[in-house]
Amino acid sequence: MGWGRQIRIFFLAVTVFIEYKLVQKREGWTKQQAAKDKLWNNTHERNAKRVLKAITELKGLWVKAGQYLSTRADVLPSAYIRNLSQLQDSLPPRPLSEVCETIEKELGKSPSELFTDFDKTALATASIAQVHRARTKEGLDVVVKVQHKGIKNIILQDLKNARTIVQWVAWAEPDYDFGPVMDEWCNEVPKELDFNLEAENTRKVASNLDYRKRQDSVNIGDVRFDVLVPEVIQSTERVLVMVFMDGLRLNDVAGLEALGVNKQALIESITCSYAHQIYVDGFFNADPHPGNFLVSKEPPFKPILLDFGLTKTLSFSKKQALAKMLLACAEGDYAALLSSFAELGLKLRMDMPEDAMAIMNFFFRRSIPGRVSQEDMDKWTKERDERRKRFQDKQKEEEWSSLHRNPVDGFPGDIVFFMRVLDLLRGLSSLLGAQVVYLEVMRPFAEMAFGNVVKSGRLLETSSWICNTPSHSPTETKLRELLVELGRKQRVLGVQVCAYKNGEVVIDTAAGVLGKFDPRPVQPDSLFSCFSVTKGVTAGLLHWLVDQGKISLSEKVSTYWPEFACNGKENITVAHVLNHTAGLQNALSNDLKLDPLLMCNWDESLKKLAEVTPESLPGEKQVYHAFSFGWLCGGIIEKASGQKFQDVLHKIFVQPLGLGGEFFIGIPAGLEDRLASLVIDSEDVDIMVKNSGTRAGGLTMQGNPPQGMVESSDSIVKRILPENAFAGDVTTAIATLPVLFNTLFVRRAIIPAANGHFSARALARYYAMLVTGGIIPPKSSSSEPPLGSLIPESKKFDPLAKKSKESKKEVLETKIDISGTEGATSERPRKLYSNPRIHDAFLGSGEYSSLAYTAEKFGLGFRRITAAAAEGKVSSNNEIIGFGHSGVGGSTGFCLPGSNFAIAITVNKLSQGSATAEIVRLVTSELGLPCPAMYASVSADRGADMTGGLTVEN
Repeated sequence: MGWGRQIRIFFLAVTVFIEYKLVQKREGWTKQQAAKDKLWNNTHERNAKRVLKAITELKGLWVKAGQYLSTRADVLPSAYIRNLSQLQDSLPPRPLSEVCETIEKELGKSPSELFTDFDKTALATASIAQVHRARTKEGLDVVVKVQHKGIKNIILQDLKNARTIVQWVAWAEPDYDFGPVMDEWCNEVPKELDFNLEAENTRKVASNLDYRKRQDSVNIGDVRFDVLVPEVIQSTERVLVMVFMDGLRLNDVAGLEALGVNKQALIESITCSYAHQIYVDGFFNADPHPGNFLVSKEPPFKPILLDFGLTKTLSFSKKQALAKMLLACAEGDYAALLSSFAELGLKLRMDMPEDAMAIMNFFFRRSIPGRVSQEDMDKWTKERDERRKRFQDKQKEEEWSSLHRNPVDGFPGDIVFFMRVLDLLRGLSSLLGAQVVYLEVMRPFAEMAFGNVVKSGRLLETSSWICNTPSHSPTETKLRELLVELGRKQRVLGVQVCAYKNGEVVIDTAAGVLGKFDPRPVQPDSLFSCFSVTKGVTAGLLHWLVDQGKISLSEKVSTYWPEFACNGKENITVAHVLNHTAGLQNALSNDLKLDPLLMCNWDESLKKLAEVTPESLPGEKQVYHAFSFGWLCGGIIEKASGQKFQDVLHKIFVQPLGLGGEFFIGIPAGLEDRLASLVIDSEDVDIMVKNSGTRAGGLTMQGNPPQGMVESSDSIVKRILPENAFAGDVTTAIATLPVLFNTLFVRRAIIPAANGHFSARALARYYAMLVTGGIIPPKSSSSEPPLGSLIPESKKFDPLAKKSKESKKEVLETKIDISGTEGATSERPRKLYSNPRIHDAFLGSGEYSSLAYTAEKFGLGFRRITAAAAEGKVSSNNEIIGFGHSGVGGSTGFCLPGSNFAIAITVNKLSQGSATAEIVRLVTSELGLPCPAMYASVSADRGADMTGGLTVEN
């Protein structure tokens, strides 16, 4: 029987494959669309009947495969659904004598001895077993599930044959490599042959989903669902006895409609039960086809879950990784998505995060009725072909040996069955004509995978809340106590603090977690998006070029950037740009309303900026240039140096200071697992908005989503941005920051005003150099890994620019040659600035006072730090004690030259800066330093750089 069965299977596979290949050829010769449709419909019908006939005759594993395919109304042609759906009905039963023989062998008695009544006609027959209704001696109605005789050997042989077919198809059609799925099936399906395991699984799921117990132990907000699971009475390896539960089959659409069952609510309840199994319990039924469900015949028509032979257990870490994957898709967080892949063991051979996000969003897409789903699939097929072309182009660029290599290097079993469950659930929805938005329905349960860890404060009670590094000072020890307290009050999520005093590290602490749904602890080398803190770095670069004589602060911008001299910008100077007096505070705002991701296109942004018209005369007033500051400074830097912005940054600051791997404006590939995800402290932001006056001229981070593509990177941003994103609403403006800046697409862009990704220890070292006028401090921190030791591969990434292979190669091979800089490897320079009055240049004071408004918050590129008033005294606004720059949400970096002190604080929970202020107050108090006025109290004016362009009234 083995060889005949094997030959029959392979003959069917080859026949179907060859016929479809021939039809593909014939389609090209057919001009009329109606004729093409008829050709394909006839082919589908013919092959569907072939497959059904073979499955019915072969039985075994092929019945289970056919049942699975019959649920895929969203993928397969209707002919397959119509024919294979017959497999959901009862198959021809095995002889009663065989059933009775198995019962007596397994339970030690005949059915007549065990039951007062045993129905000789099977209720249902499936691939592995058949079910008979019976009544026990105690009068309990039960069902008796009896395994088919000899089915074990057949199933094992079928698995072997199926594996061979999958390998053959993968060889012939590399885009259809289902090897990982088949491998996992071969591991898991044999477990279905032991009914003792199924009994144990049934009891466990019933306990996990018990409604009354669940209400006491799990809070899932407003989500409510109630399902039924039959009680197990007795089990052996081949016989299972359970309480009988009367109900309609899930695919009996007419019967459900006759009872008035709400099919939408029914499917959502089933989906919730599976989301609970996966994300809350970490133990789920991996085989939810229609035959494994009934619907109770009495209101409220609850789903009845059956057949737990094929289940999957998730470890705590895998459960969280799957939850992170869903939440990353929901929020467009590329970094979190790639991090979840790594935690699951899913390895991609190439850096193509856009396509990874698009594929995962396809899996989590809403379900649609079968009659409509073909349009969805046509769209997906088109996008898949485009992805394949991009993948092959990237293979050619990286000189891969074969264009048929799969982009996935490792495909873990947890993913296989998780995706299978989603596919089966979507198939059920399509069969019943329901529409389920999986990201919305499953999200509350995915959040539960993290809520019990982060929100309950369990991490706060462990040493992992504070990174286990040596304390450098008594001040750092007290700081760590404060951070734990801030964590308990949920005022910080993840935070880093590093400070230098007299050139030595006195604080280097990391605490908290990387994200709301990422409980991995923050490390010293974790990277935080610091928003306008970036401006202080960009300004430092421009001042270096001034120090080298390549730029003059009083010179017109058009001297270095000739295209800039138009539309009233002819008299704008470099000093105007640094002092926020160029009159271009809202430059490109209209363009960004139409296309928020314009900010990711460096060359196009510079081109458009050169064409804009100022709102006011240069030097007329100081208005915070939230975004345009970076493009203006960056354009000047590139034009004056003749080098790319990121190359100048690396050569001038990163290499000499030893900041490699922790100091970026636009991150390269390979750092996704070190990125902290941004969240909003909604309560703190509400306070800031209520206390705010008129908004300054800075561009808010909102925008009407661009129209167009489906679920590429820009369309994902479009989907998750609020509709009133650029409408001027302050609350919406601030709330959108995480939406945009968590996307890897934006994180990798060059935005010199807002896209710096730093660790606190790298940023503090930068300011420790500035505080001394350019002297590079010695390395003295003991945190691990050492600063500058994690240097990623030198890959350039311009998300929207379209370049040829040759131009990309030219960029990569460009050698930097900027005079005045020593070699950064063998002989690092001791001092980066030669101007002895460089601090006056930063502040716009002394001989530079004529170039800047002396009474305003900003000097020439840096925020002026003024001292807080001593108790009982009034502080003068001109009492400047330092300089630096903060970012919206709370991250900051500044220094106090008179005290030779520098500090950096990075946070991922965006607020009005109250937590940052507490940290600064403690550190300055403990070290006997003057406290900056902006951090002196809760109501202190933090300034436009920390409030996103809002002016906060005292």
